[in-house]
This record gives sequence, C-alpha cells and structure tokens, in this order.
Amino acid sequence: MTALRLGPLLRYADGSTATVWVEASRPCTARVRCADGAEGSARTFQVAGHHYALVEVTGLTAGTTTTYEVLLDGTLVWPPADSRFPPSEIRTPAAIDAGDGAEDRGEDGTADPIRVAFGSCRWAAPPAGGHDPVGPDALDSLASRLAADPAAERPDVLLLIGDQVYADEVSDATKERIATRRGLADPPGAEVADFEEYTWLYYESWLDPEVRWLLSTVPSCMVFDDHDVIDDWNTSASWLADMRDTAWWRERLLSGLMSYWVHQHLGNLSPAELAADPLYAAVREAPDATDELRAFASRADADPASARWSYRRDFGRVRLLMVDSRAARVLDEDGRSMLHPGEEAWLREQALDDPGSVDHLLIGTSLPWLLPHLVHDAEEWDAALCRGERGARWARVGEKIRRGADLEHWAAFPGSFAALAELIAEVGSGADAPASVLVLSGDVHHAYLAEPRWHEGPGPDARVLQLTCSPVHNSVPAYIRVGFRFGWSAVARALGRRLRRHGRCPRPPVGWRRTGGPWFGNQLMFLTLRGRSARLRLEQAQPDGTLRTAEEADLTR
Repeated sequence: MTALRLGPLLRYADGSTATVWVEASRPCTARVRCADGAEGSARTFQVAGHHYALVEVTGLTAGTTTTYEVLLDGTLVWPPADSRFPPSEIRTPAAIDAGDGAEDRGEDGTADPIRVAFGSCRWAAPPAGGHDPVGPDALDSLASRLAADPAAERPDVLLLIGDQVYADEVSDATKERIATRRGLADPPGAEVADFEEYTWLYYESWLDPEVRWLLSTVPSCMVFDDHDVIDDWNTSASWLADMRDTAWWRERLLSGLMSYWVHQHLGNLSPAELAADPLYAAVREAPDATDELRAFASRADADPASARWSYRRDFGRVRLLMVDSRAARVLDEDGRSMLHPGEEAWLREQALDDPGSVDHLLIGTSLPWLLPHLVHDAEEWDAALCRGERGARWARVGEKIRRGADLEHWAAFPGSFAALAELIAEVGSGADAPASVLVLSGDVHHAYLAEPRWHEGPGPDARVLQLTCSPVHNSVPAYIRVGFRFGWSAVARALGRRLRRHGRCPRPPVGWRRTGGPWFGNQLMFLTLRGRSARLRLEQAQPDGTLRTAEEADLTR
C-alpha cells in the first residue's frame, strides 16, 4: 500500500482554490477530497527516488471552512486513524463586496481582518520525550493552542522567513544516520551532503506531530536563509571562491536548491504561476525529474538571474513581497548588491503596481533591513574596507572580519540598503500610499521593532517599521544578548560613528530608533490587519507548552 511519507502541507489558498503538498512512498495519484465537495488530484513526480505531488483543489467557496482528506491511489491516508488533532481544514477568504453591510466591515470592504504570523530559525525538535536543548518550540505551542480550541484566533497565513532546516547544524539523530551512510571523517563531516540527506532534515522537522498538523491546516509561505544551505551563504566573492574550491560544495549547493524547490518553493506559487512555469511542467512530465531539476539548480548557481525565488502574494488589500536576500546577490566588490538588477526591477515593479489597491505592504526579507546601530555601522564600515577605501591591507583585514563576525546583512550592501529606503519612501508617499509598509525579518535570534526617519524631506506618509522576530526554535548565547542590547545604546552609536569616519562612509539616507524590544526566547509575531489599521502581538513559547503575550502594539500612525 502506498504510504504518506510527509505532509500534507496546505500552502496556497484563495477564495476558490488551494494547493496541498504531499510526499508519497511510491508513484501514485494523490487526491484531496473536501467535505463541501471541492477536490483535486495530481500524479506524483519523482526526484532522486522520492515521490511528490502538489494538488490543486478547485471548487472551494469564498468565506467558508471545509475539512479535507488525502487519498493515495484511492486509499485514505490523512487524517491518520489515531490522530489526536482536529480534522485539517481549508479556510477561504471572503469575497469583497462593497455593497454588503459596509457598516460592519473594514475600510477595505472585507468582513474579516487578515491575520499574519511570522518567524524564522527553527531547529528540528528532538525526539518525543528527549531533552530539548533550545527550549519550547513556538510552532508546537501555536499548534497546541489551535488544536485545543477550534474557536481560537488562527493565522490566515504563516510566514516562515528563513532557516526552515539546518544543513550545517544537524541533530544527534541525523548525525548518527549520516555516520551509517558515509562516515564523518570526510568533508562535509556531520553536515548534509546531498539530496537524500536533505530529505532527512525535512522529515525530522515536518513530521513533528504538532507541526505536521499545523502546516496541514494553516496556509504557509516560506523563503530560505543561509542555514538552509550553509551558514553565511554568499557572504562575499572570496568566500564563494573558497567554497567552490572544495570537493563537496557543488553537490551540497545543488542539492540544497533542488530540495528547496521541491519542499518549499513550489508551494509559494499560485496555481496560475504554476501553470505558466516551464520547469514545473518538465518535472511533472519526466519519468524521473532529477536531471531536469539538477540542471535548473546548476544554472541558478552559475547565473543567479536565471532563477527567481522571490514571489508576491495578495491577501485582499494586503500585499506580501517575499524577497530572496541570499541567492540573488551580486558579490563582486565593485558592484556588490543584495539583489541583482533583475531582482531589483522585479521588487520595484511589484511594490509600485496598482497604487491605491494596497492598505498594507509587507516586505519579507530573511535579513533585517534595520539593525542595532553599532551592528549596522560596523557592517557598513567593513564593506568600505573590503572595497578598498583604506587600501589593500585593510581590505584583507575587512574580509577576515566580515567572515568571522557574520557581517553580511543589508547594511553590508550599502547601495542596496539605500535603494530599499528610496523604494519604501516612494511607495509610502502620496494620496494612494498604503497605511503601512512593514519589513518582516528574522535571522538574528531575537525580536525588536525599529522605526526609520528620512534625513531628506518629510518622509513617507505611510507608517514604516522594521519588525524582526526570531527564533521560532533556537537559542542565542548570553554574550550575544548583551551585545545586541548594547548595540542600541548611545555609547554604541558613538563607537559606530568612529567606525564610519574611519571607513569614509557617507551618512545613510535614514536614521532609526528602536521602538520595542529586544525580546529573547522562542517566539512568533502576529499581525492583525483590517482596513487601514494594524496591530502587532509578540508571543513567546513557555515551558508548559503555551504561548504568552510579551508585547502588543498599535501600528497605526
């Protein structure tokens, strides 16, 4: 009998369609059957001996909730017979009808708010009953709350903005499994080496019972960060050259991109985008799509402009632009940029599309745009050294510092930092400006809020905020906590100014102040967006498996 190996994951959902991702134990037809009669089916495709399907469910009714089942070759495989969780559901947003009870609706005509949860950096949970070295998992806690109370407020979408798996920091169980397959003496040692080992990371992470159920019933959007491939992925041109000189790097990178495309990227796309994607068509048609997908990953490695990992999702009048801030980089010191020209043009086009139709613009980027002041200044100073502002000797020193201190955020790409500030100011200004432009990030293993101010002119009409939330399930050493707190201080700002003078760095186009945090612990941020209003809630996972509210804030200007 065909078994369900992984999933189901509910990925995309609009008023009439949804997509559900599964992995099966062998080739089969996957079918999703809803209680209201909506359904969909798809034949699995094969990659490296694994069998996947992304099922498009059609015939859904806007503004409704329906439970669903998964069948493989006609056999019911989800929900499990012994499941302790409620049935998985597909909830569709209500259709907008300006003539329907406007007095009871938000300013955009929708009956309900859009609720967004986000976070990053989730290290795989240990086996049941084992000691958890990094504390309670915020996703487990969210799942437990929703399962215990079907009427509890649930997100309309869960944004996982980086480090969904850790290819370079595996668990003890995965390390033991690697040792039985190839040993640990040869590089990359106790890190994943190929596609098969990447699948082990997803099994370990997504077969966690609470997380498996949560991802089956709350739509999700994802994007990679460095640990999905390797720590500090694409730090610099010399870093990349050193990695390419190793015997193991190419297989690791290609396998990372292939597994990301299968497990995460496909589900980010709408049915219309999937139908227009030639790679998806080729993968589905091939008896074994390993070669097609490997060739795609190879092209993406050689020419980042050949692949677009960024994407757009619209939730009524809330627009999400998820930006690839890892693979889209230009690393040559003379033209160093967080986004290559094609990616910059795409971001600008999407942000400025149809002005007046967006109440809230969310820009998802795994790396924070606004950092603690000393960290920002140190990164910009180091970038100046590396491009030769203080000569060749300082450039060599700068590269060592960059790699050793992980100085590779937006601040380390000063031109890109300024370009994003300029774009946000343009989007956020004028009569058609959204009420808010919110930059959603993770990576730095703590949470905070920061608000920019523009040095030239009055600044945008929209409320602009950097919202950073990390980790979902990880930790940060005590000395780094102290460093992050210190990074916001007046003394740190004075030190930063000295670094900037040494690096001959011009003043950035914006200054900013911390308006909340820092908060440490495993946590998720929740946004409630209705009409022109926006509210934020930060919830932290507790040892008893609950979530506790650490902060609430009104983001409306």
